[in-house]
Amino acid sequence: MSQFAIDFAAQSNSGVDVQFGLEPRPDGAIASITSCTNTSDPRLLIAAGLLARKARALGLRTPSWVKTSLAPGSPSAASLLQRAGLIDDLSAVGFDIVGYGCATCIGNSGGLLEATARAVETGSRSPVAVLSGNRNFPGRVHPDLELGLLMSPPLVIAYALAGDASIDLTTQPLGRDDSGNPVHLQQLWPDAAEIDRLVSEARRPQGVVDDFADASSNDVWDAIEAPVGPLFPWDPASTALRPSPFAEAEFAESGLGKFVAHPLMVLGDDITTDHISPAGAIPRNSSAADYLVERGVPRHDLNVFASRRGNWELMLRGAFHNRNVHNALAPDGPVAHTVHAPSGEVMPLMAAAQRYAHDGENVVIVAGERYGVGSSRDWAAKVVRLLGVRAVLARSFERIHRSNLIGVGVLPLIVPPADADILATCSSGDRIEIDASPDRLSARTATVILVRADGTRHEFEADIAVETEQDRQLLENGGVIPAILDRIQRVGVAPSKH
Repeated sequence: MSQFAIDFAAQSNSGVDVQFGLEPRPDGAIASITSCTNTSDPRLLIAAGLLARKARALGLRTPSWVKTSLAPGSPSAASLLQRAGLIDDLSAVGFDIVGYGCATCIGNSGGLLEATARAVETGSRSPVAVLSGNRNFPGRVHPDLELGLLMSPPLVIAYALAGDASIDLTTQPLGRDDSGNPVHLQQLWPDAAEIDRLVSEARRPQGVVDDFADASSNDVWDAIEAPVGPLFPWDPASTALRPSPFAEAEFAESGLGKFVAHPLMVLGDDITTDHISPAGAIPRNSSAADYLVERGVPRHDLNVFASRRGNWELMLRGAFHNRNVHNALAPDGPVAHTVHAPSGEVMPLMAAAQRYAHDGENVVIVAGERYGVGSSRDWAAKVVRLLGVRAVLARSFERIHRSNLIGVGVLPLIVPPADADILATCSSGDRIEIDASPDRLSARTATVILVRADGTRHEFEADIAVETEQDRQLLENGGVIPAILDRIQRVGVAPSKH
């Protein structure tokens, strides 16, 4: 067994056999050549097509339990494959073109195969996704899949043919040919000269320009009626677009100042933007799903969060809805729940945040190392702001997410390790006093006092994570849009409400 297979087995949290799809209990997987990055590399695409051609010639097919797809970054990539004569070869081993651009990589993988879904529900296996995308955070490809392996397009096909992500393809066969002989990866892998020759034959100097022009000439798109006028005519029944509160002048509130707050969540290390921000398929059992169903959307056809990211009411309901997010305030509670300290009730994050806001109470989030790592998704900061969070206290921040928090007026505070250990033990009923007055920005420190429910106090200094003068100005204004509105009003131009 290769080190990769050993590590993969250790990563599986079920403690059972990680080989998936082995008869007579196939439980499925996802294999996808996807994303705008790897699928835009001509050599990688051609290599994948050549591997598929060799596999097809030997009679190899992807097992029935592997869900496959090909989503090139653009139509020009598909045209390249067409000119190379590789489309039919890819289709023969299960990789038909399902669309262009973001697909499995962003969570548009569709439903799991029935056998896979059963395996997830029973915990009998650990299904895994293999993809050529650039995101593999737990639950990103599909809410029920925690394991995602990133690899090149030809390797995606190789593992799809094997139907088993735990095998060592350098020594073990990935399948058998029509005569029952074992087929190894080295028999299928194209050499560099073969790839270069086909790339040279298939490339066209005007290929990208022509395909872009063809894609832009879309009668269906052109037939869509576009509104005219100075203001957008918001449809109150729309589940895709809602007027954003971030454009409201009264929404501006700075994380700076002296205030007392309840912890809304107490989190551990490596909380990624995929944990925070709604991404992937909308879970059917979530409050986000309930919100859509109440507005006439069928529960079996909710689509993905990315399709409705213009609806802040939906995105807010998806905040932290990831089963890998463990809130120490409610360790046994459902996903995306917390304890509302005054009542002691366990409730959804949004409900608790609304009750705190109604009572005029502030809330903060406590986290560990590398808070906000991952893709620099703006909604990971926006949903935190919409929850009413004034500050995030963490051991460290990912740099882009730190900037995004400041951009919506949320104060990022870096807590020293020893004090962070103490802060991580805070529980419902504890309060956090913060003195981050604007005049303390020059020193870049804030005084923080953890006040236990029994009156015990722990005081320390935290670093205000500002790096530039612009950071300081944005925090004072309450974020980017309030800063813009303030600038407009100062020059005498009154902005419209929306």
